[in-house]
Amino acid sequence: MTLNRPARPRALISLVPMIDVMLILLVFFMVTSTYLNLDMIPAVKPSEGTATGNTQAPAGTLMIRLGADGVPVLRGTALDAETLQATLASAVANEPLTQVVILPSGAAQTQALITVMDSAALAGVTRLRVLRLEAAP
Repeated sequence: MTLNRPARPRALISLVPMIDVMLILLVFFMVTSTYLNLDMIPAVKPSEGTATGNTQAPAGTLMIRLGADGVPVLRGTALDAETLQATLASAVANEPLTQVVILPSGAAQTQALITVMDSAALAGVTRLRVLRLEAAP
């Protein structure tokens, strides 16, 4: 008489720990990632905006670079506060929806940025954005 034992079932590899690790990684990357506001600089050319049926003409964009010395530069020309305000006022008079983007240097003082923002507000600019660039790792 022989005893027949049932065959031992093969050990199955459980996927539950791997799924747990993947969910933890997903949450980690979602929390630590940064999202860019892609509305900062328009990606549509004026000719493309009217071709898509947009009845309102897209506004122009002026980019003001603020150097480390605190001097604003518009279209390659360094300007003082009064000249900058007059230039922005004339741009707003021509196109009321003009968007002004300020790109400050990392070494620029905060007071210089506030001075440029005040000049833009006094010129009547209603669409003002400050753009911050980060160094690539």
